[in-house]
Amino acid sequence: MDAIVGPMEPAEARLANPRPWDADADDELICRTVREETHDVRTFVFSAKSPRRFAHQPGQFLTFAFEIGGETINRCYTIASAPTTPDTVAITVKRVPGGPVSNWLHDTMKPGSVVRAMGPMGEFTCFRHPAEKYLFLSGGSGVTPMMAMARTFHDLGEARDVAFVHSARTPADIVFRDELELMARHNPDFRFSAICKTDGPAERWPGVRGRLSRPALKLLVPDLRDREVFVCGPAPYMAAVESMLVELGFDMARRHEESFDFDALSAQDTEAAVVAEAELDSRPTVRTYKVEFAKTKRVIECGEDTTVLAAARRAGVRLPSSCSKGLCGTCKSKLVSGTVDMSHGGGIRQREIDAGMALLCCSKPTSDLVVDR
Repeated sequence: MDAIVGPMEPAEARLANPRPWDADADDELICRTVREETHDVRTFVFSAKSPRRFAHQPGQFLTFAFEIGGETINRCYTIASAPTTPDTVAITVKRVPGGPVSNWLHDTMKPGSVVRAMGPMGEFTCFRHPAEKYLFLSGGSGVTPMMAMARTFHDLGEARDVAFVHSARTPADIVFRDELELMARHNPDFRFSAICKTDGPAERWPGVRGRLSRPALKLLVPDLRDREVFVCGPAPYMAAVESMLVELGFDMARRHEESFDFDALSAQDTEAAVVAEAELDSRPTVRTYKVEFAKTKRVIECGEDTTVLAAARRAGVRLPSSCSKGLCGTCKSKLVSGTVDMSHGGGIRQREIDAGMALLCCSKPTSDLVVDR
């Protein structure tokens, strides 16, 4: 007698003969679940709308195009999940007061929601710097790329000596605390240490208190000079870590860092403006073009040898950006009119270029421009 075949279970259907995710052709993701990590941090788990499998290196990121208030806002988020779970990708996002994207995600993203994303991309990954011993240093939501790396080694059963030191405000703000402590119990070569500034509302912190410091670093990781170091967190945190490592005599060629701190863009804008002004004063006369930003009605001048982003910063026009290398796609904008010479690093698809999009961080004008910003 023939077996009775019923409808395929939806979860089974998602695993049935999936094709690889094609970064050039695929861009739609559907939210599958939302997980509470702490009182202000959530993880959003996505899969492709049609069965796809993702191939990425732990620590890489996706660039999302969110439709918020009738405007497309591009943001980079590190993939917090490991490549050992290839049917989904997850991002972990902290709600930032006044943050247009983080608040929108926390308030509106739910299972079934559809978003667009491009990637994966990025060079901040332990796969590109193989070592026997690692030190992962993270502050706040900078924990996500480190978590992807730690999860990967744990899932694969890799015998790697990993020291993971995370800085948080209170014990209640330690993202992935339970999972990291479980991994440490499972693997004696994996050591997790948290540093908290203060006690939590329901827990007095028994460990190292305050901020990360040289004495704390030497106490928690006495052999740090033997390790490959990865650092991610807010800009002040990473600057402090850099100073500590230099003072401790660490080989800085073995330090790797990543940040998508959009709240720090104003400082970056100021620095870029100073550099651009110096370049402007020292260069020979070049042809300049007018660049009009359609939404703000601002008009600036941009030399043919200057990127639109650099000229905008010099003029005090603040535009979203992150990598400034044509890689992340954060500064992607529609050219209403005009032409540019663009040399990008993969942060834009050919079909987007054909539709008139450009990355302002690596686009130099070849005519007057009107930008839909």
